[in-house]
Amino acid sequence: MSAKPDAAAPQTVDLDEAADQAIAACGGDAREAVRALLVANDFIEAQLDELRASVSKGYSRGRHGAQLGRKE
Repeated sequence: MSAKPDAAAPQTVDLDEAADQAIAACGGDAREAVRALLVANDFIEAQLDELRASVSKGYSRGRHGAQLGRKE
């Protein structure tokens, strides 16, 4: 019986490459890269909140209720 390939390995490589690209885009400053990614994440969360507000509860069958544990 052959061993099941590790599905997480390619994703880890992709994440490492993405992290390196983000740091390089910020001139090698890791703190600035984290700051930029946090700003981008906040923007995406705001867009998601707008989309949730525009979709009726009946259409989504109640699947997009308030998220628990979300820090504001």
